[in-house]
Amino acid sequence: AGSVPSLAAGLLFGGLAGLGAYQLSQDPRNIWVFLAATSGTLAGIMGMRFYHSGKFMPAGLIAGASLLMVAKVGISMLNRPHQ
Repeated sequence: AGSVPSLAAGLLFGGLAGLGAYQLSQDPRNIWVFLAATSGTLAGIMGMRFYHSGKFMPAGLIAGASLLMVAKVGISMLNRPHQ
């Protein structure tokens, strides 16, 4: 949107996504920052924005990508061998 809150949210979620990806690369079982804090929150927030506005860009795109990441990480978590 070109506003300071939009920039702050982008930096926050970008940082969380980077942290989650780093933690996931170090320990594949440590998915909670990536899954819950980043992908789940973005899917929820942007999904609601898309629902209320009906505009695909950017809310629908980000909500869809976040839902795909939640599904991918969730499926990989279910398919991994239990220890």
